[in-house]
Amino acid sequence: MADPATSTLSLRKTALNETHRRMGARMVDFAGWEMPIEYSGIVTEHMAVRTRAGLFDVSHMGEIEIEGSGALPLLQKVTCNDVFKLQVNQAQYSGLMNERGGMVDDLLVHKFAENQYFLCVNAARREVDFAWICRHNDTGARVRNTSDDYTQLALQGPRSVAILQPLTSVNLPELNYYWFIRGTVCGVECLVARTGYTGEDGFEVYLPVSESEKIWESLLEKGKPEGLLPCGLGARNTLRLEAGMLLYGHDMDEETTPLEANLRFLCKLEKGPFLGREVLLRQAQEGIKRRLVGFEMKDRAIARDGAPVWSQEQLIGKVTSGSHAPFLKRNIGFGYLPTEFSKVGQQIFIEIRGTRAAAQIVSTPFYRRTRT
Repeated sequence: MADPATSTLSLRKTALNETHRRMGARMVDFAGWEMPIEYSGIVTEHMAVRTRAGLFDVSHMGEIEIEGSGALPLLQKVTCNDVFKLQVNQAQYSGLMNERGGMVDDLLVHKFAENQYFLCVNAARREVDFAWICRHNDTGARVRNTSDDYTQLALQGPRSVAILQPLTSVNLPELNYYWFIRGTVCGVECLVARTGYTGEDGFEVYLPVSESEKIWESLLEKGKPEGLLPCGLGARNTLRLEAGMLLYGHDMDEETTPLEANLRFLCKLEKGPFLGREVLLRQAQEGIKRRLVGFEMKDRAIARDGAPVWSQEQLIGKVTSGSHAPFLKRNIGFGYLPTEFSKVGQQIFIEIRGTRAAAQIVSTPFYRRTRT
């Protein structure tokens, strides 16, 4: 993510774009969208989410709705998790698969009702995902790209319930993790999901585009006494990395299988045929040749995305995500390494500006919140 050097007229904008500018956010090009990367500073916003709460505009994310008697068979075919196990109002993390066992995207599947599903997909993949699902739709399901119908706000942090509860008809303490419900927020009919991408408790609110500014400002006003801050994508990235969550296009892609990405729990190989299942079965039986690992730097150096990884004089991989972890006060990252170099405790070296800095493979997630 970098500041655009030229006109941003060609970039896509969320309904809150002018609001972000008015509030002084630093805007950048992210996946073809003009998005806020920070308001008061990445570290300040990161710490607010870990200790209080933060509010993100994530309306660049995509939404796809699938309906009809063919909806479940279609989703079972194109995703690796078992959609059959979902109950109404339950959400599921999954992978959208290709025939090679690679991940077209990672996504959330929500079950609205029998034969009705709602997908949340990554911003850079929304058109790709829609086209891929339609290409494999041989079940007669109705598939619609409804991304432009929604604003999505993410309220994350330990004070999220205290902030949102006075504004919503939903009984938040009764809403379990990875469940969602329809209700009102600020008197507006919304979808409230208890998911998240920061490692903290929190909620995603899907709302009509026309009500974006009203609900954004109401949440910020209600959250002031609780220390709520508006947050950009910079803090969202450091928070998800600290919590051991992967970023599509960096830590996984169409040539990466879920087993290689340490997402074995997504792969319900026993559910029956789906795209890429044969490849995954073979990997499960024979083992994988590479694995995504977490590492911690042993000195003050920060490993950035793309940095080469060495073992002695052997180049063994590269960093896929790397950053300082503000809450942990450590420098951490992810990278794919041959399985023989992937054990916790393994010493490696990251090349940073021509110098090799020592690092060690560690277990992930790097950060795990204390649940009360």
